[in-house]
Amino acid sequence: MTMHLEGPWLSMSGKKRGKVKFRNAEEARRARELDESWRELLKRQGVEAEQKRQTRALKAPPLDYKLSTPVGRTNTHHIPSRDTGGNATLAAPKVYTGDKVLGVTVLHKSCLQPVFSKQDAIDAAKMRR
Repeated sequence: MTMHLEGPWLSMSGKKRGKVKFRNAEEARRARELDESWRELLKRQGVEAEQKRQTRALKAPPLDYKLSTPVGRTNTHHIPSRDTGGNATLAAPKVYTGDKVLGVTVLHKSCLQPVFSKQDAIDAAKMRR
């Protein structure tokens, strides 16, 4: 199924939440206080420092290293490649050269059958479809 047939419930860009609206000013003030106390708790536990370390690690340049071959694998140049002497040319197409088969009939949809006599062709033509 392609994407243009899907409904609006399928979102590929994530679920973006809208602005939080509070019922009254008291609930908004309480939510701000809870949020502030949560931030203080995280700061006391050292979570903020952990986030700083993570961002610093992600900004660090990538490690540069060069892959090398293991010892013992670089000295095999003296071993010759195997020469089988063959080639992979395309085989000649198979063509019927006899005179026994007169043709091919289609009995039902893709059911192909060979015709060996005129009577076989007549019988295939008169079959019920």
